[in-house]
Amino acid sequence: MTIDKAVIKRIVDLAKEYGATRVILFGSAAEKPEDARDIDIACDGIQGWKLYEMAARLEEELDALLDIVSLSPSTSFTSLIEARGKHLL
Repeated sequence: MTIDKAVIKRIVDLAKEYGATRVILFGSAAEKPEDARDIDIACDGIQGWKLYEMAARLEEELDALLDIVSLSPSTSFTSLIEARGKHLL
């Protein structure tokens, strides 16, 4: 799977729709977008079940496996994502 500008735009647009204040792409999609195995994103500003509702919509619309992580509360893992990931929003 290739993570191109259209995929990034759809992720950001839908995340904004759900109230995201930050979106970070990480993992294989950020490191080698032309060879991504799945899409890993971390979000802030989306509460509770809405985070997983958004993930399900993205999986369906993009026909891709998607892993989603909340950036709150901050952990050593989310700090690593913030440091190494690609900030989209």
